[in-house]
Amino acid sequence: MTLTTLFPQCQDLQTQVEAILQLLQQEPTLRSQQDGSVVQSSLRKAIAPTFEIVFAGAFSAGKSMLINALLERELLYSAEGHATGTECKIAFAKAGEERVVLTFLSEVEVREQVQALSQLIGQVAPTNINQPEALKQLQTLALTVIEQEGGKSKSKRAKDADALNLLLEGFTNNRDRISSVANATYSMEQFGFENLKKAADYARRGANSAVLKRVEYYCNHPLLEDGNVIIDTPGIDAPVKKDAALTFEKIENPDTSAVIFVLKTASTGELTSEETELSEKIQSNVGIRDRVFYVFNRIDETWMNSQLLQRLNQTISSQFRNTSRIYKTSGLLGFYGSQIKNTSSSDRFGLDSIFAESVKAVGGEEDTPQFVNEFNSYCLVSGKLDTEKFEIPPNVLKTSVKNDKYVRLLEGLGTELIEQLIRDSGIEEFRAAITHYLTNEKRPLLFADLADDLQPICIALRQFYLETWHQLESQPRDIEAIKLQELQKLGHDLKQIGDRLREHIAQELNEAVASNKNQGLEADYRKLKEAMVRRLDELIGYFSVADVHRRAQASHRRNSVVPVMGVLAEGFYYLANELEDVLVENSQKIVANFFQSLIESIKKADYYRELYRLLGNDGGIESGLENLKQAASDALVNEAKTECDRYVRERPEFYAEGTNSIYQLRQTLQQACRGYDYQSMIEAEPSIRQLLKLDFELKVKDTIIRTFRQSINQTLSTHLLESAEKQSNAILQQYDHARDYLAQTLQKEAQVKLDKNRSLQVAIEKNIATYNEAILGINQCLEVMDLSRKKLPAISESDLSMTTVIADVIDAESVVIDEAIDSEN
Repeated sequence: MTLTTLFPQCQDLQTQVEAILQLLQQEPTLRSQQDGSVVQSSLRKAIAPTFEIVFAGAFSAGKSMLINALLERELLYSAEGHATGTECKIAFAKAGEERVVLTFLSEVEVREQVQALSQLIGQVAPTNINQPEALKQLQTLALTVIEQEGGKSKSKRAKDADALNLLLEGFTNNRDRISSVANATYSMEQFGFENLKKAADYARRGANSAVLKRVEYYCNHPLLEDGNVIIDTPGIDAPVKKDAALTFEKIENPDTSAVIFVLKTASTGELTSEETELSEKIQSNVGIRDRVFYVFNRIDETWMNSQLLQRLNQTISSQFRNTSRIYKTSGLLGFYGSQIKNTSSSDRFGLDSIFAESVKAVGGEEDTPQFVNEFNSYCLVSGKLDTEKFEIPPNVLKTSVKNDKYVRLLEGLGTELIEQLIRDSGIEEFRAAITHYLTNEKRPLLFADLADDLQPICIALRQFYLETWHQLESQPRDIEAIKLQELQKLGHDLKQIGDRLREHIAQELNEAVASNKNQGLEADYRKLKEAMVRRLDELIGYFSVADVHRRAQASHRRNSVVPVMGVLAEGFYYLANELEDVLVENSQKIVANFFQSLIESIKKADYYRELYRLLGNDGGIESGLENLKQAASDALVNEAKTECDRYVRERPEFYAEGTNSIYQLRQTLQQACRGYDYQSMIEAEPSIRQLLKLDFELKVKDTIIRTFRQSINQTLSTHLLESAEKQSNAILQQYDHARDYLAQTLQKEAQVKLDKNRSLQVAIEKNIATYNEAILGINQCLEVMDLSRKKLPAISESDLSMTTVIADVIDAESVVIDEAIDSEN
């Protein structure tokens, strides 16, 4: 049955919820604060025609047996060591319309699984699986592995070998149904099955199950009504990784509504890494939320192992906070116990058929079904039975044949024993809990989740609409009143613009001098550093002693001999002056680019546009900054000249003993002083260049790394901070001009604002009506679900009345209205 059939009041739920989400999308400030996708997900779950319950867990955890026990029908194949590689779907069918749809693996998929399983047991699979002899040989090898391991359930390798054996057998038996076409599907009529039981018997056989990709059962069972669909998945640690991946994909699928997580901790004593990973993926799927049931199956293994029981309880207490949905079961004992209970004790043939069915279903070693082994252990050694109430018949202990013990225990202790077995198995508690959830809790909880997700959105919308409505109601209703209001707040507006200008400049300055966020300034300074280093390399590389020698002699014409120190002095002056030109040029560019960027940034600010509206101009901001740019540029140029003027003087370290520079100076002096003519000086040119390089490289490095960036920062700060304060005050001083200018345009602006206010109020009124209509419908649906406590807040007439508005709302500035008008403009 559909949702609208069960609850006609909810037929428009999707439209109503989407109306709320559409209202949210219309308000940018709210849209960024609220997540509508969560509501969409919970809405899909609430109105979905199906509710998928996925059974997931490790290989051999007992998922299939639990499903059989839950439905009290043997639909799915379940055996110790058998790895379900098939996804099974169980959905509702009306009485008389039960059916099964079987989808087989393709030939390619079978070949991939054969290769994967062969590799796991250390064998080489044939490249062509259509060679009967090769398959038979591989099957013989698989059986040999099982025998070597001591049985098909004795080790992982034996289980893998058994899976391979079943796959090969299933491929051989169903060769006519397995083709190169993917997803070949057959109905039970095509097999000639008369009813669901016969089709299920075929699908449950291990060999057939191994080559089935998907089995879809459509059963008449009350638990499956209301769109409930049970999904059985491959083990998360299945031998074939592709099978395990199917389960993880199903858990992450948004269509998955609930998970029954079947764990092996009762038999292993701890969570496996795959179980931990599965738990994380369950928690990350917003479509599942808290709809997770944890089943610790195989609990019977702890009855005879106190240490295992202690580890299980420790795991539960440390890893699971909410224990209300934790169940301890023995699916094997519970299911077959229920099957025996439903067979008349006087009907020996019925008892035998149950026994035979259990043999066929669970397999086992030495022709002893697993259920028989576990049943005997339960009765004889588990300690679960009250010895006074359940006295073991003497003839049970007289035989060593397990099957005979089983039959004698049943005959001797009868129905009361079976009922105790079922109670101890935990299956009835598990079945009752799942049945209660699906029939009584599922729908209300889905709608409660939807209401919880809608609640913050509805509260935000309601508050926004009320605040906007009251702001509009508090606005003047005629042109003259609006004009008066605008003039009254003119001084405040001018002060606010001045403050924002000052804050804007301070922020830009902070990013420039205290961080590397001003990318333009950082790029310009990098260019300055590169230019200084490049120019120094050029000057040193092309330094001419001949030119310097001539200039030095020209200063003292009476002398024909030039001292080496005179040449060095001319070289120092020459390099310092040339580097000064580079530093000055780049400093001017830095200041010009910084101020240009600042002016453009200010022009883009909303307060700059508002200032133009109030004054008809920018209040002298741009011209003031242009003048300031020239003053800052002159100041920084002076800093650059001072910096390079210091280059003329040698560094103190230049003459320090033990340094490269003093060594190079001595070498240069010795080489140049060997003669008195021009030629001896020319021969010393390489040494002179090296000497200059040693000194100037460190001077330039000190400038560009340590001192000059601070000079730039201080120059900008000194000029801008003081100017920003003056400009802010200057804007406020233009009140009279602003009043006169605004009076010329206020008539038109007042009319526009009045029209906008009316338009906004009509729009808000319409949105409120849409909101209330949607909330009314959703709340009616919640009432039907007995969820009145989850009802969403509507907007009443009294909420809109000005008499209910608190004082701080009445006196608040019309920020919301002004922002809305600005966005409209």
